Amino acid sequence: MSIIASSQVLTLPEPWKGEVSSGTHQFLTDKPEQFGGHDTGPAPYDFLTASLASCTMITLRMYAQHKGIDLGEFTVEVDFHTNREQQERIERRVVFRQPVSQDLQEKLLNVCSKTPVTKTLLRSLDIHTMIL
Repeated sequence: MSIIASSQVLTLPEPWKGEVSSGTHQFLTDKPEQFGGHDTGPAPYDFLTASLASCTMITLRMYAQHKGIDLGEFTVEVDFHTNREQQERIERRVVFRQPVSQDLQEKLLNVCSKTPVTKTLLRSLDIHTMIL
């Protein structure tokens, strides 16, 4: 298998705060204040929703470019829902500034269902953890 993404997080002195490195990018992760953090960066589930939203945006733009379609400006919104029974679901909304025909909406929904991150989230995934 090939590595297609890699990240590391360095602990910082403040509780729950870390410095994330991913490729040439660096940013902070933290928990919200109500959970004992300082809210100086996204929490882990924020990264999960951002990953799906950004992958969806990129995939839709690639599709539009390939098909010669002008989608105009749009936003991808993603919410992660959970409850006490540990049921989880993700809700994704694609909001276009200009009207989109019903036919194109159906095609775009199909594209959304096939984004790389969508496929990863929908199938089983093995996570192997090692202590070094």
